[in-house]
Amino acid sequence: MTVQNSTECGSGCQNCADGNTANGRSVEIEFTLNGESQQHVIPTNVTLLDLLRDRCGKRGVRSSCERSVCGACTVLIDDVPVASCATFAFDVDGSKVETVESLEMSDGTLNPVQEAFRQCGGYQCGFCTSGMLMLTTGLLRENPAPERIEIRDWISSNTCRCTGYEMIMESVERAAELTREAGTEGAWA
Repeated sequence: MTVQNSTECGSGCQNCADGNTANGRSVEIEFTLNGESQQHVIPTNVTLLDLLRDRCGKRGVRSSCERSVCGACTVLIDDVPVASCATFAFDVDGSKVETVESLEMSDGTLNPVQEAFRQCGGYQCGFCTSGMLMLTTGLLRENPAPERIEIRDWISSNTCRCTGYEMIMESVERAAELTREAGTEGAWA
């Protein structure tokens, strides 16, 4: 990561337009986003959520509480679920970042996690779904056969106001089954 003294990051982002460049400091970062190499010069106060949505166009990362409470903005950083609203963008320098857009299969079909949520109705309004999908992906990479108590523990960091969580729990259990049946053990993502 390279620190630069400047008044703007050069991209015309909203932070610079608002004059929020953290005393004129910006940093150059490099990371992998959904399998593609990224380089950005950003003000040091930019969150990962803002970078992903505003600069990288990843609108599947939801902006909701912006306080690391609801989980709608969950992404994977080096396979670990993280609230992107509470992560400075410069923290991902040298890392692998995955958003819900990374789950798309090359042939256009749903991956096992997405298919399980479809089959079990693990969504209602859909606002929390991208975060739930990323949490489930992270969980199944760590443990392809989680017990219900572990599933409950993992999804407890994400808020859903529609489903009552039972359908989400069933979706995660079904995703584990589909993953095992396909023999992919998380290789799809």
